[in-house]
Amino acid sequence: MARLRPYAPDDLDALYRICLLTGDAGKDASALYRDPQLVGHIYAAPYGVLEPEHAFVVEDEGGVAGYIVGTHDSEAFSDRMERDWWPALRRRYADATGLNAADRQRIGTIMRPERQPAQLTAPCPAHIHMNLLPHLRGRGIGSRLLGTWIEQARAAGVRGIHLGASATNAGGIAFWTRSGFAPALQTKGAVWFTMELGSRAGRTGSG
Repeated sequence: MARLRPYAPDDLDALYRICLLTGDAGKDASALYRDPQLVGHIYAAPYGVLEPEHAFVVEDEGGVAGYIVGTHDSEAFSDRMERDWWPALRRRYADATGLNAADRQRIGTIMRPERQPAQLTAPCPAHIHMNLLPHLRGRGIGSRLLGTWIEQARAAGVRGIHLGASATNAGGIAFWTRSGFAPALQTKGAVWFTMELGSRAGRTGSG
């Protein structure tokens, strides 16, 4: 039985683990990286640490197996990352000796993070990341997680949400489209989606 609940500090290791196990366009990225925490440093852990009130997990008999994390204000969150998250990691990865090309690419993001384009953040200032382990997919759990996040965002007065999906992740793209997100921008390797939180926004599919 899968149970949705708010994120707790003890879930941080699970965020790292799930992020890695879904880090190759939804597939296991463990074989790609020598440092198993690098993907999570960017796409999962900082949300749990810096904005735990906007993080939710799904737990079953095997433990935490999925999550949704995000922020209501992407610009403010980028500023906070620059102040409170990236500096320690930049010191940690100043010497990338022994790491491979995939590791170094992620380290490049840590050293020089890019902000989301204003055409996304202006109408839809919030953003999210959501990942489920394969055994949870196709059971409506993703839709429940997404609905939970949308509900708390709308209650807080958030105008809209954006997110990025790997251009090769056909399942993810289908889920976001089915869930009411519209493609807004395509960049190298990624499709960006937006959802405005109006009266009809927030319908979810069966992911």
